[in-house]
Amino acid sequence: MKDDMDMNASDLAALRMLIVREQRGQSVSPHDLARHLRISTASTTKLLDRLSALGHIERRPHPHDRRARIVVLTEASRREFSRHFGAHLGAMRGVTARYSDDELAVISSFMTELGEAVDPS
Repeated sequence: MKDDMDMNASDLAALRMLIVREQRGQSVSPHDLARHLRISTASTTKLLDRLSALGHIERRPHPHDRRARIVVLTEASRREFSRHFGAHLGAMRGVTARYSDDELAVISSFMTELGEAVDPS
């Protein structure tokens, strides 16, 4: 997808985050993206400007806070993401379906600890 869409790693990571949060029913603020990607607010603004110009995201008013904004995927971006990653996501869901919630919690904890050991920042 990155090569097909002329996107850098941060762009793609931002879209992935938006997809995951959307599936969880969670909104995403520009600050959430900055924290997730570990980039400055200035870099986040440039990233959002770029993704907006490419038609991947929209900035909308926050549903409960008039002062805040949220970032949402466009329908076109959602379709393109599904086209590129739909088969992979289905296969990954098949793997996770074989594990209980308790087993997945242990796996998640392990992966988090492993990641922190490799990159403690």
